[in-house]
Amino acid sequence: MDKYDVVVVGAGLAGLSCARWLSERGQRVMLVDRKSSVDQSVHTTGIFVRRTLEDFTLPEHCLGPVVRNVRLYSPRRRMLALSSPHDEFRVGRMGVLYQHLLRAGLAAGVLFAPATSFRDATVTSDGMHLELESQSKRDYVHTKYLIGADGANSRVARALSLSQNREWIVGVEEVYDSRAMDAPPCLHCFLDPELAPGYIAWIAHDGAEMHVGVGGYGNRFDPNESLTRFLKEVPQFVPAQGLPMLERRGGRIPVGGLLPRIVSERGLLVGDAAGAVSPMTAGGLDPCLRQSSLAVDVIVKFLREGDAAALDRYESAPFRKRFRTRSLMRRSLATIQSPWVAEMGFAFLRLAPFTSLARHVFFGRGSFPTSDRELQACPGFRPI
Repeated sequence: MDKYDVVVVGAGLAGLSCARWLSERGQRVMLVDRKSSVDQSVHTTGIFVRRTLEDFTLPEHCLGPVVRNVRLYSPRRRMLALSSPHDEFRVGRMGVLYQHLLRAGLAAGVLFAPATSFRDATVTSDGMHLELESQSKRDYVHTKYLIGADGANSRVARALSLSQNREWIVGVEEVYDSRAMDAPPCLHCFLDPELAPGYIAWIAHDGAEMHVGVGGYGNRFDPNESLTRFLKEVPQFVPAQGLPMLERRGGRIPVGGLLPRIVSERGLLVGDAAGAVSPMTAGGLDPCLRQSSLAVDVIVKFLREGDAAALDRYESAPFRKRFRTRSLMRRSLATIQSPWVAEMGFAFLRLAPFTSLARHVFFGRGSFPTSDRELQACPGFRPI
């Protein structure tokens, strides 16, 4: 039976980052993913915010052009324009980025097992035996520690008896080649509880690609029907006729906030599996990288020193307290089901104090609630 220090399940941004950074710090790492290629079935729009771009090194060729402008629309399509003097957003070319991160991980010594599913884990005196399945064949490996980076509905969470996501929204989007479109880069967000109940519809155009999507609570709308309806509106806001479609994406986005129990002496959860997504905006890439950095640091110390207290820094309780305001805002947004109520709320956003709040939501620097001090020793973090 092959033995590893750490097995990482899930080769998205969290899993790829953890696997690479752990290997670079001397751990023997296996990365498992059910897809045959990491660039298959990408689920995220991939919007990186300014704080991420400043604090982490991302390859230039994996990022789209800079976006500084945001336009908010009410149910009646009244518009509020917001602009920043900073380079606020860049849309990641996530398939290309995942391939880049995989190559870096392989160069660092990560063993990658594609088209392989995690089935179960059995606790042993010195770790766990993992049951894996590849091409209908079962295999077993031993690991000292297990990382669940396997998404909102985490099988690893169940195997480790850790917390599981119970609240999420469902999103679906289409991606178009927009290089021929004569329009400035802009993030268009539509607050419409009939079109996107509990969340937003969006047009994210950066001058090279255009992402058009809707998201909301799955029990309150049909995402595919809503997207079809929204696509008919898009030409009113951007000259999008005739653009070639590149791909269609969809998936679940956890919005219940960081889960109560995300770490044990056997393993931990990162990214969507841990609920490390902003309850308010459903943004998950910056929290994902920050939490992954922290996870790698505590795992290395735990494995090297054998001291369970090293994992205390990863306990979610202190972080959950800092998420309270965003969780309350999520609850408030979820209760708005009437377009008229949403329209009234939008009218307040156009007033100066509330416009400042909107600017803070889009251009603020809040994320996974770790301070720079807490991340100083973590891999990947590059303080400005």
